Amino acid sequence: MTATELTVRALLLDMDGTLVNSDAVVERCWRRWAAAHDLDGDHVMSVVHGRQGHLSMAILLPDRPTEQNLAENREMLAAETADTDGVVEVPGAAAFLAALAGHPHALVTSADLALARTRMAAAGLPMPALAVTAESVSASKPDPEGFLKAAAELGVDPADCLVLEDSGAGIAAGRAAGMRVLGVGPRALPHQPTAHVDTLHQVRLTPGPDGTLVVRLHP
Repeated sequence: MTATELTVRALLLDMDGTLVNSDAVVERCWRRWAAAHDLDGDHVMSVVHGRQGHLSMAILLPDRPTEQNLAENREMLAAETADTDGVVEVPGAAAFLAALAGHPHALVTSADLALARTRMAAAGLPMPALAVTAESVSASKPDPEGFLKAAAELGVDPADCLVLEDSGAGIAAGRAAGMRVLGVGPRALPHQPTAHVDTLHQVRLTPGPDGTLVVRLHP
């Protein structure tokens, strides 16, 4: 459905595709990995967004040992962290984060902490004080663990949280956590978020009563 106004107590933010446009790096690294394993690059790209790398590898190469996926995921994270060419903010992200300052929020990403810090810095964005990264959880999106952990650390009921996501895996994780989900950008639209915006320029934040935050969505 389409919503124009949501009242929440905390915002939980995905990074890649939501705040940071890292598509160029993701495409380079994962298409190189696809070629090395004789996999179709387009199919690989349809799987990897929003998930931790080792889970994507397990989906794409289901017969491989978990240890091999974890080892290659470490190599993938190192390669992605070393490559910041083309990493920029998603339109409106800097202004959105500035408006969010002082309100409860967290970064919830499938990247590890080193990659998250590198990409946020490359995009010129401030790192939120609370970041739930790959090291913080035992299960990757679409599992809701990361979002539930962020809500718990903020002391906010999941029903009072709004997730911002761009990927199918992330939207599924937010919904599984019992949270409303604002889809950002074209990748989010097919996955039935609670509401959707093309860019963060369409989002306005206004303090509400009793510590709430009113999220208004403009066409």
